[in-house]
Amino acid sequence: MLSPKRTRFRKQHRGRMKGICLRGQSIFLGKFALQALEPAWITSRQIEAGRRAMTRNARRGGKVWVRIFPDKPVTVRAAETRMGSGKGNPEYWVAVVKPGRIIYEIGGVRENIARKAIAIASSKMPIRTQFIRQTYRFAQKK
Repeated sequence: MLSPKRTRFRKQHRGRMKGICLRGQSIFLGKFALQALEPAWITSRQIEAGRRAMTRNARRGGKVWVRIFPDKPVTVRAAETRMGSGKGNPEYWVAVVKPGRIIYEIGGVRENIARKAIAIASSKMPIRTQFIRQTYRFAQKK
């Protein structure tokens, strides 16, 4: 599973998922992409499951880019523990995803294959997503 090599602090605050994602929407690595429509925490297991589903469905054709990384630790208290005595230990890692964030991209395959691969990957995600295609509006100017 994906996780950071090292972090500055072992435990993080939960935070709030306000607003929309404005980063990295004009930069396309592939021709087709999966975009988030809701805010959520996506675990490293869910990210890996979606990546595997896409690569298997593309059958060694094309290239898949994962545009999110789980860098937030989620702590869990032991079962049947009394109140107090501090925060639990880090159990798994999540990526904070806001609406508009591009999760996966795929290139080098036809649209029908990309659509099918992204549909399978979106079923692994805990949120609503949409299939988007690169348009000339987003294309980089040379």
